[in-house]
Amino acid sequence: MNSNQTEQETILTVRDLSISFTTTAGMVNAIRGVNLDLKRGETIAIVGESGSGKSVTNKAIMGILDKNAVVNAGSIEFTYYRDKDTKITCDILKMKKAEIRRHINGKRIAMVFQDPMTSLDPTMSIGRQIMEGMMWHYHTPKKEAYRKSLKLLQEVGITDAEKRMKNYPHQLSGGMRQRVVIAIALACNPDLLICDEPTTALDVTIQAKIIELIKKVQLQRNISVIYITHDLGVVAKVADYVNVMYAGKIVEKGTASEIYFEPVHPYTWGLLSAMPDLDSSDDRLYTIPGSPPNLLHPVSGDAFAPRNIYALNIDGRLEPPVFKITETHYASTWLLDKRAPKVEMPKELKNRIERMKKEAGYNGK
Repeated sequence: MNSNQTEQETILTVRDLSISFTTTAGMVNAIRGVNLDLKRGETIAIVGESGSGKSVTNKAIMGILDKNAVVNAGSIEFTYYRDKDTKITCDILKMKKAEIRRHINGKRIAMVFQDPMTSLDPTMSIGRQIMEGMMWHYHTPKKEAYRKSLKLLQEVGITDAEKRMKNYPHQLSGGMRQRVVIAIALACNPDLLICDEPTTALDVTIQAKIIELIKKVQLQRNISVIYITHDLGVVAKVADYVNVMYAGKIVEKGTASEIYFEPVHPYTWGLLSAMPDLDSSDDRLYTIPGSPPNLLHPVSGDAFAPRNIYALNIDGRLEPPVFKITETHYASTWLLDKRAPKVEMPKELKNRIERMKKEAGYNGK
């Protein structure tokens, strides 16, 4: 790595991102002002229920938004090195599709999707699918691309790599297919890897192996990772920073410890309470009441208010600003306003967090 390329440099900056979709029912305002920062070698997680805008945000970062998407505002600045000393910062939202395909997709930002079968071509051998990116982006000679692909398969833990190169996707198990997808994503040595629910379709033991694999590869290559998930259990194992997303906005962000051990937003409380816990005294799994808002209609006030048992009068009228809790911890809820009544998190969640702190040896730092 070039001496200029310090681990502390920011490679991705998303500011005030707002995206709508044209549908037969009208305009859906899916992303309503998202801000994100990601440094080299860092892992951030974006968590939230289905429909909260996690995948749309990351599709925008990849430059692969659907045709009916309309970018209302914002910028996505991505910084990369064209060669050892040439640093380039581009706004992905201002680039043409062909430019994104040539300089960004697969080459500098790669994505691992939820279901490997949607990203693997059933008519092409595994080897050819891994080689394709290197040959297209870097004009790698076929022999060298083959050799590199073999090495990649070994790196992602596939045994008998030579034989697997000739196989087709349907001949592999789900876990192996996901490893192949990771190998394809790494083929062009990207700076940023986006993992969209990468373990959802796999059983628990394979899930753990895939998570460990992504962590190992990240350390070896010093790449940045964005995890999209609704599973807070996965987040605890991988993320440096966590962004909690609701109805197209990030409602709480902080370090993984801050979000797990010192959450302040009622929605984050709900997500943590909904995690299965063997030591819980409740005989039923907690669920957040109600449903996310229909973003076909403009949101007035706090989007979470109708589901929030702690909602204040002001929540129905005004959107909460972002309150700073620490240098790294921010949340958008009127409960943090100094005029708001003091509200404690649910007792059962408080007890659970105390148990989690003990297990993790967390002392508040």
